[in-house]
Amino acid sequence: MAKTLDPYAALRFREFNIFLLARFAMVFAWSMQFIVIEWQVYSMTKDPWSLGLIGLMEFMPAVCMALFAGHIVDQKEKRDLLIKCILGFSVISFGLFLLSGPSLSEEFSATTILYAIYFLVFLGGIVRAFLGPTIFSLIALIVPKKVYPNAATWSSTTWQMASVLGPALAGFSISWIGVHWSMCLIVGFSVMALICVLSISKKPILNPKIGEPVFQSLKEGLKFVFSTKAIFGALTLDMIAVLFGGAVALLPIFAQDILHVGSQGFGVLRAAPAVGAAITMIGSTRFPIHKNAGKKLLWAVFGFGISIIVFGLSTSFWLSVFALFALGALDGISMVIRQTILQLKTPDHMRGRVASVNSMFVGSSNELGAFESGATAKLMGTVTAVIFGGTMTLLTVGFTAFISPTFRKLDLTKAVEEHEENTI
Repeated sequence: MAKTLDPYAALRFREFNIFLLARFAMVFAWSMQFIVIEWQVYSMTKDPWSLGLIGLMEFMPAVCMALFAGHIVDQKEKRDLLIKCILGFSVISFGLFLLSGPSLSEEFSATTILYAIYFLVFLGGIVRAFLGPTIFSLIALIVPKKVYPNAATWSSTTWQMASVLGPALAGFSISWIGVHWSMCLIVGFSVMALICVLSISKKPILNPKIGEPVFQSLKEGLKFVFSTKAIFGALTLDMIAVLFGGAVALLPIFAQDILHVGSQGFGVLRAAPAVGAAITMIGSTRFPIHKNAGKKLLWAVFGFGISIIVFGLSTSFWLSVFALFALGALDGISMVIRQTILQLKTPDHMRGRVASVNSMFVGSSNELGAFESGATAKLMGTVTAVIFGGTMTLLTVGFTAFISPTFRKLDLTKAVEEHEENTI
């Protein structure tokens, strides 16, 4: 008799639900903050290069600290580490709240405030280097192994839902209450995340090599990622697609200067990709996409590139929204496949280091992609830069499919079934 898939398996564990609420609040605050910063900075400078610098400021520390952060996460208790990450984010958000106040704008020049914003974004990159590996590792300590794939899907879905509502509220709140009080809301959501995490009990440290030298630990983590072809292939493809597909970093320009839709339209545009991704991920809890995962991933990234080109060429607000929605839905497929591979293939004692490499490949490529988009927009124009990014994404997919027949044939069905049999 065929097994009946339980789409709510992970949700039957109380602490996992609390974790999801904390993650929702944290991602909501972070995504909302990024949008408010983008709007404020572009309004101050009217320069696409300034948007690229926001991504660069977060990218540099996130990449430089990633491997070290993964080592620390594998050595420390995960719940307390997450509390420290949220506290750090809260302090940064409060600093941005103060910087956006009218009193400071009267006392300091716009250039000084801009540099202070970049500095706080840089500190946020350090926090983010620890946040991703900590969350990835904590999931595995909250639910049993047999529901890892389901838990990964719900966690990613929660991330996407927060990414939908955060940018949407940011766009509307900028219009309704202004940048300053929008920052205040962000501080409130970070406090909510902190309260939720405090309700989760401390977890055991499963790493048998506590006290292992840093460089030996990092070497072991990198060796594992590069020798596991399924992980390395998925991370590389996703990284390059996100790097050259960073069109969302230029949305303030499209909203203000091309589509002329203002802050509310900006919020809709910024939320559209996350809406598409959230729908894909919710659907994947009922209709798993493990079979022929390699081909599905390649086609998804190909469609991602087409959507970017359509968005770049569009002068219609609703066509632009649809293109971004499709972009997000296709990116959701990539995320589900990648997270399933990571959860199934990564040993417990290496989760922090593997997640840190993942953040370097994929998470930080969002910021580097924002920098690439800002730089190319400055050099060749906004629309041309977006079309260039989509074209490079298509070329990357074609190159990967041509040189890696093994990746084209990647199928996760057997891996999922073996995992379930080994954890019953």
